[in-house]
Amino acid sequence: MQESFFEQVGPGSYRATKATAGPWSADAQHGGPPSALAARELELHEPAAHMRLARVSIDILRPVPIQTLRVTAKTVRPGKRVTLLEAVAEADGQEVLRARGWRIARSDTPMVSKDVAVPAIPAASTKFRFPGGNADGYLSQIDWRFVAGSLDQPGPCQAWGRPRIPLLPGEELSPMSRTLLLADSGSGLSMAIDPTRFIFINVDLTVILQRDPIGEWLLLDAHTTMGGTGTGLAETTISDTTGVAGAAIQTLLVAHR
Repeated sequence: MQESFFEQVGPGSYRATKATAGPWSADAQHGGPPSALAARELELHEPAAHMRLARVSIDILRPVPIQTLRVTAKTVRPGKRVTLLEAVAEADGQEVLRARGWRIARSDTPMVSKDVAVPAIPAASTKFRFPGGNADGYLSQIDWRFVAGSLDQPGPCQAWGRPRIPLLPGEELSPMSRTLLLADSGSGLSMAIDPTRFIFINVDLTVILQRDPIGEWLLLDAHTTMGGTGTGLAETTISDTTGVAGAAIQTLLVAHR
C-alpha cells in the first residue's frame, strides 16, 4: 500500500504516487487527488481566519499524468466578505487542471438544512468494483461502505467513504480537500451505463459546502442522468454523520468505447 497520494518535492511541487491512478487508465490520475491538492493550495494562499472556502470548481483540462505536478495559486478578486481564488496545476509545463474557489466570510446566521435521515455506517468494507477498469490505484485506497445501490447494477447509489491514506505524508485533510477527494467518485458510484461498453468521464467537478463536514466519514448520495447527446450529469448530496453538508455536480463526456 502507498503511504500517501502525493509526496512534496519542493515549494508547490508534488510527486504523484501510484495511489492516484484512476479507473479509466493506470497511467492517469483519478480526479479526486489532484482536485484535493488544488483546494489545499487555495486554502494556503493568503489565508484569512474570518473566512472559509465554501465553493471549489475544478476544470480537468486533460488527463492528469501520474508524475510531478506544479501547483500555483493567486487571488482573482480580493474582498472582506467574498474572495475569489484560482489554482493551476501543471505537468511538464502543460496545464492539466484549473480550480477556482470562493472564500466567504463567517457569520453567526441561522442554519437551515435538509431534513434527511443519515444512514448508519455499515460495519463491513466493500471493494469498489469497476468493470473493465483499473482498481489498484485510488479505488483501493478508499474505505467504501455501501448503503444503497450496487456496482453490479447501474443506478443511484449511497455509500460512505473515507481515505485510507493521507493526501500528503503526516498531514490532516481539510474538510474541503477531503470532500473533493471523495466527491469526484459520485459519477462512478452512480454509473448509469456499462463501463465496459461506454466511457463517462467527468470534465469538471464543483463542490459547494454550506458548512464544513465533521469527522473522517462522508456519505455520497449520487445519481447520474444522461441526455442521449454524449453529455451526462452526476449529482451528489454530501453528508457527514450529523446531516447534509453540501453537494457536488459533475459534467460527463459520454461515448462508446
